[in-house]
Amino acid sequence: MHGFAVLRGGRGRCSAVGNQRGSTLIELLVASFIGLLVVGSAFEIYLTQHRNWIIQDQVTDAQQSARAAIRVLSGHIRMAGYGLPTGVDPIYASNADPDTLTLIYQPAGMCEAPLEQAMASPSAELRCDGHDVSCFEVNKLAYIYDPGADTGEYFAVTDVQQATSQILHTTTILSRIYPTGSLVFMVETYRFYVDCSDTLHPTLMIQTLGEAPQPYADNIEDLQFRYILQNGDTVDVPNQPTLVRRVLVAVVARTDKTDLQFEGEYRRRQFATDVQVRNLGL
Repeated sequence: MHGFAVLRGGRGRCSAVGNQRGSTLIELLVASFIGLLVVGSAFEIYLTQHRNWIIQDQVTDAQQSARAAIRVLSGHIRMAGYGLPTGVDPIYASNADPDTLTLIYQPAGMCEAPLEQAMASPSAELRCDGHDVSCFEVNKLAYIYDPGADTGEYFAVTDVQQATSQILHTTTILSRIYPTGSLVFMVETYRFYVDCSDTLHPTLMIQTLGEAPQPYADNIEDLQFRYILQNGDTVDVPNQPTLVRRVLVAVVARTDKTDLQFEGEYRRRQFATDVQVRNLGL
């Protein structure tokens, strides 16, 4: 009896172990396939988000470049004509694709002095006897204007003799002899244009007269100006720059690289503004 009881208990334990099953090869392959699908989908989502992040980063850069271009243009356009005598054009415009614009004005605080003695020759010193000429800077550009003849020209200042109130221009021979009463003044000139020599990276350039151009904003593809005159007309190039009252500015910036999801094209952003030329028509 005791041996029979032990035999039944042992058979029960062997029966429980025999009911366990293992995973088949097909089940393992299905599980692996599903895992690969999940990993592949996650990787595709990552790549898509990464591409979108790169595109958005480039779009942000393009927007910042366009805003920077608008900001610098607006500031200089507002100053055009400041301190200039009647007869000196404050704006030189070129209608191209992209456009070019040159703005002229006196620096803040103004710097000018009249000739008290007529020039002896086109290369002679400019005698402003009794006037303060300390504001004139060597190696900077100045302008001499004859109001009687309504004409003038730029020249480079090579020396300033404050004790005798004389301004020298030894590297620039003027085109004529200027009489007593002609006005000499410092000027600032800024020329804005788009350099497209590198077709992959067009750049907004700033150039002051007599100096090398400097890059200001990258990937500026187009620059357009239109001019609203005193009578309300809107023109591409003003025949009389002193009649300009407002300048319409449009800037197009593009991403640094093309976007394959955008049919291989650049993404572009355009900004426009209307700037009052506050020193004209006063």
